[in-house]
Amino acid sequence: MTKDSRIVFGGVDTHRDVHVAAVVDERGRILDTAPFEANSKGYAALRKWMNGFGPLIKVGVEGTGSYGAGLAHHLQSSGAEVVEVNRPNRQMRRQRGKSDTVDAEAAARAALNGEASVVPKSHDDSVESIRVLRVAYCSARDTRTRLALQIRDLVVTAPASLRENLPARTKERVARCASFRPGDPRDPLEATRLALKSLSRRYQELSVDMEELTTILDRLTLEANPALRAAKGVGVDVAATLLVAAGSNCGRLRSEAAFAAMCGVSPVQASSGLTTRHRLNRSGNRQANNALWRVVMNRMIYDDETKAYLARRTAEGKTKRDVTRCLKRHIVREVFWLLKNPAYEEIGPQLRVARKAAHVTLQSVSDDLHVWPTKVSRVERGLDHDNDFIERYKKWLATRIAA
Repeated sequence: MTKDSRIVFGGVDTHRDVHVAAVVDERGRILDTAPFEANSKGYAALRKWMNGFGPLIKVGVEGTGSYGAGLAHHLQSSGAEVVEVNRPNRQMRRQRGKSDTVDAEAAARAALNGEASVVPKSHDDSVESIRVLRVAYCSARDTRTRLALQIRDLVVTAPASLRENLPARTKERVARCASFRPGDPRDPLEATRLALKSLSRRYQELSVDMEELTTILDRLTLEANPALRAAKGVGVDVAATLLVAAGSNCGRLRSEAAFAAMCGVSPVQASSGLTTRHRLNRSGNRQANNALWRVVMNRMIYDDETKAYLARRTAEGKTKRDVTRCLKRHIVREVFWLLKNPAYEEIGPQLRVARKAAHVTLQSVSDDLHVWPTKVSRVERGLDHDNDFIERYKKWLATRIAA
């Protein structure tokens, strides 16, 4: 087979300084392997090298969210199809050993046989900005929490004359400690006051950073997906977490079931013999899973429909934990739809305004479209995400307005 008549597939094992690449033909035969520097010059050389073997169909890249992020972006920008490759099969690794060349060959064959099919996240828009800013926010939040605990522990062991004069609430205690004017640090009391002052001032600085980052994330998440931000129980941090988990190119997610599995809320079969059951899914993106849990907890407190659902399922014998898992699966379906339709929050109010302008009642809509009035109301309030019905509703309204 000549070079002009064959098609090739690539695979890359990525590292901090060097990427090792491999090329195979459509029959899985290895053509060559080579190392390349992990920089812009190396990316260009790698792409040129792969294209030298024939038309490049697909490239499997390990670690597209870490060391392979730059390479994946470069290949996608040049028009190549890039797929994410998971860690090589452990059984194969035991048989063949471990080397960068072996991993690169495995990545190329995974791209060839379709085992690797996940499209990497895009890293060139506002969702990437949200990701990096959230890293800074979480760092400030976690550090501030540790500072609060250290201040508490110092107060517990402080002399009584100091401990008894400090407020119990953290915010007030930090403000008081930050204003200390300690004396000679050779005195344990004054040394404690100095330590509390230092920790408290750092706590205040981090609080200012968190407020600034929250303001920016609030604006970015609203711009990225206003529909998600408008959903019940979804605040700035929850929206940021879910947007980062899905990525800006959420079209790479094949279905809401795939998104549920990625978030770790899909039930896993655990049946055997005469026993048929499902178990908790402990895999997936745990930050996204926690974000969904926070939405559930919020709705259990403030949403009447969720409270009614909880009461009904509890009466059926389900525990609160079981109901929480059911609700997380339901909410991930709603979130997936909102991720695909970021401007949805505008559709409901627009339909309501158009209906009222045409002097049409909910009952008229329900009679002509053969649905319950509640269905129409839920669509107008953004609680029901039925695309087929929305299109029917739009056409029906346009006909009524034209008449």
